Amino acid sequence: MRKSVWEKFFSAPAEILEKSVEVGRELGHDIAEEKPVKAAAEYWKTLGPGLVTGAADDDPSGIATYSQMGASQGFGLIWLSLFSFPLMGVVQEMCARIGLVTGVGLAANIRKHYSRKILYLCTALLLFANVFNIGADLGAMAKGTQLIFPAVPFAFLIFLFAGFSLFLQIFISYKRYAKYLKYLTFVLFAYVISTFSVKINWMEVLRNTVIPSLYFSKDAIILVCAALGTTISPYLFFWQSSQEVEEEILKGEKTEEMRRANNSQEDIRKMRTDVWSGMFVSNLIMFFIIAACAATLFANGITNIATASDAAIALRPFAGDFAFALFALGILGTGLLAIPVLAGSASYAISESFGWKTGLYRKLKQATSFYGVIIVAMALGIILNFVGLDPIKALIYSAVLNGIISPFMIFLIIRLSGDESVMGSFKNKRAGNIFGWLTFILISLVGIGTVAALLL
Repeated sequence: MRKSVWEKFFSAPAEILEKSVEVGRELGHDIAEEKPVKAAAEYWKTLGPGLVTGAADDDPSGIATYSQMGASQGFGLIWLSLFSFPLMGVVQEMCARIGLVTGVGLAANIRKHYSRKILYLCTALLLFANVFNIGADLGAMAKGTQLIFPAVPFAFLIFLFAGFSLFLQIFISYKRYAKYLKYLTFVLFAYVISTFSVKINWMEVLRNTVIPSLYFSKDAIILVCAALGTTISPYLFFWQSSQEVEEEILKGEKTEEMRRANNSQEDIRKMRTDVWSGMFVSNLIMFFIIAACAATLFANGITNIATASDAAIALRPFAGDFAFALFALGILGTGLLAIPVLAGSASYAISESFGWKTGLYRKLKQATSFYGVIIVAMALGIILNFVGLDPIKALIYSAVLNGIISPFMIFLIIRLSGDESVMGSFKNKRAGNIFGWLTFILISLVGIGTVAALLL
């Protein structure tokens, strides 16, 4: 039966409404599906210097330290992965905020506001510590590669990895180089995957993570110092602040005045997301490496690990070829990520201390001294691999040097980031100051304890 004109008139709104609801449901469903993807894309876009800094913290030397912690102490020290996270995050955020707000790196700020003698001493010690780390990391990468390709000569691999790293830093544009480092962070998840291929009592892991176990033996004190030294490290402080400046320059803010004038709460929010994400990844990888080595090596009486390669070899009989291959791959990837950060951070610190032109965005001829420090640091790291470098001693020396340098640097970082005349409205809040000073006290005590343990 046909509808009258009036019936059509009055039924139209109802039909339109019904159709609108149907379309709305479909649209809402599409939006619900798109929102997580869009949110993930926005989140990834926010990540940058903080993610790279956190990932670079898990270098081959750090992997060896975490492996030794798990092998010698079981799950006993896994709580450090949780404990160090807020301390590391607070200090790195301060460093990032200093670079973002002032428009110059950490060393340049210390040079402006504090004694240059202290700065020169700290940067000299930083260079020595970083050279030891570069040497140990190059050696670990070469050994890790030989696990899969044993016929390749050790010396060839050392020069190959050092040369490749130098080429990227000197001849590749910062924009492309930063993207390369960012994507390289995915290699860290090889350790997460390899851990899940091992049989682990996760309830025991959880209990030891949230309930600290304290050890006062000489070896335990040195391990705690090495763990904190490799997570809350001076080279990360300098790299973080200078990378924030590099990112601002990449956006077109070429002068210090422009960078100072263009800060907003939104910039600070994005920086915090980036930094805390990077520090979370760093400590998460630490957690999984300790867990894997505790469940396999410690459980089977293997308690002494000298290098990251030793850890991979020792894991193979208990975790299988898959975990072994992933561990070896992780050594290579983390080395490629960490070595440029180690060499670059030393160069940022020294170049800013002396007022030289700095920046990976510059060409070689525009910042000869800056790139010269990177080349010298890399060359010294290469040499250490041919003069009988003991990997255990290299780790201890770099940890002790970091333990000595860190308290001085953290003290200056807290003072700078809490100074209203330097930071304006972006100075530290009370909670930041509390955690900052707590970190300073703990790192100082651990450093003193380690020096005492080594001398006794």
